Amino acid sequence: MDNAINNKIFGPVMIGGIKFSSNVLMAPLAGYTCFPFRLMVKELGAGSAYTEMVSADALKYNDRATHNLLYTDDREKLKCVQLLGAVPETFEKAAKSGLLEKFDVIDINMGCPVPNVIKSGEGCALMDDIPRASKIIEACKRSGKVVSIKCRVGMNKKRIVIEEFARMCEVSGADMITVHGRTRDMMYDGEPLFDLIKLAKDSVNIPVFANGGIDSKEKAYEMMRQTGADGIMLARYGFENPILFSELTGREITDTKAGLLLKQLDIANECFDELYVLTYVKKLASYFMKKMPGTKQYKLELYKCGSVSELRKLIEEIFRVNG
Repeated sequence: MDNAINNKIFGPVMIGGIKFSSNVLMAPLAGYTCFPFRLMVKELGAGSAYTEMVSADALKYNDRATHNLLYTDDREKLKCVQLLGAVPETFEKAAKSGLLEKFDVIDINMGCPVPNVIKSGEGCALMDDIPRASKIIEACKRSGKVVSIKCRVGMNKKRIVIEEFARMCEVSGADMITVHGRTRDMMYDGEPLFDLIKLAKDSVNIPVFANGGIDSKEKAYEMMRQTGADGIMLARYGFENPILFSELTGREITDTKAGLLLKQLDIANECFDELYVLTYVKKLASYFMKKMPGTKQYKLELYKCGSVSELRKLIEEIFRVNG
């Protein structure tokens, strides 16, 4: 598909009065969507990228881990945070707190399927408690910020609630909904249920974004065609292959993979301690090296690096050999 056709599908979008540079977004991913990564995918064409999932309740501790999750500066023009929790009052306090003052958009996690999250009444469990979910949205909206929701289509195929849930989100004041087209019990496997994402889209007047299983341009186009969504949100495949943002939006890439990695190393080194930098960049480098000849050996060498300078030298060497 050429860029002329591509640009008719993927382009700028207005959400809650804010212009997003494209309707291809990066989902929150625990352990991955830190500040340097968010900057990179935006440069590659992402319209927004959310922080890693942040516990609304944990904000009160104001510790180093929280500051790392929420780290941002003026290089990140559109700032989006994702909150997880189950208590409306806690959400309101978090949304109005000084820690979130810089953020333009609050996304509420109503889709996480992990058992410990569900047991706490958080994430996807909120789809089984629509009145509570509504109060949480209203509580966040009282902050005056744009509010988006990330949810699934229901807990299982016998409890599909997406139509009612989407309408509740709109009535409660949400500015956007992202629908992961799987039920909670499907976790991250199986084909997304396109018809149920379309049902959500047809049920409301606010933007609806589609998420789930988008690992290529072809899957992205198919998701848009079958659901009629206003845009898409990439998740783990956005981390495994961030170049996909550029391929979808037509944004020109000026850096090689090595260049992107070294920039990530530099930015992370400015913002975080060495242990954090090494952990994050090693993970990203491992994905960037997939399918390279000798990947297994490179990964062994990668994880032996004990300093930023060692890691830099190894990345330069690996990509000099492999182009």
